[in-house]
Amino acid sequence: METCCCTSKTKVRTEEEKKKIIARLSRIAGQIGGVKRMIEEDRYCDDVLIQLAAIDKSVKSLAGVILESHMHSCLIENIEKGNYAVVDEIVDLFKRFQ
Repeated sequence: METCCCTSKTKVRTEEEKKKIIARLSRIAGQIGGVKRMIEEDRYCDDVLIQLAAIDKSVKSLAGVILESHMHSCLIENIEKGNYAVVDEIVDLFKRFQ
């Protein structure tokens, strides 16, 4: 199981987990660079908007992966320690996703 130390607001991730997240972030950065080039090249609005929608979906997907990891580690760990305030943090996170 993943380790979380939410009292100091840090998250210890495995090297494999970091590698996967960084790879996804690199792809997102590449997508953003592509949109920048499209703007510089005066590409058609529909094409740019389609790419922006793809970036939005990529970011939301990555956020979902991180949220899932958080719930399986930090949330459970805190509840087991009797820190039920972490539930309010999760509720606030879900509100931000809406």
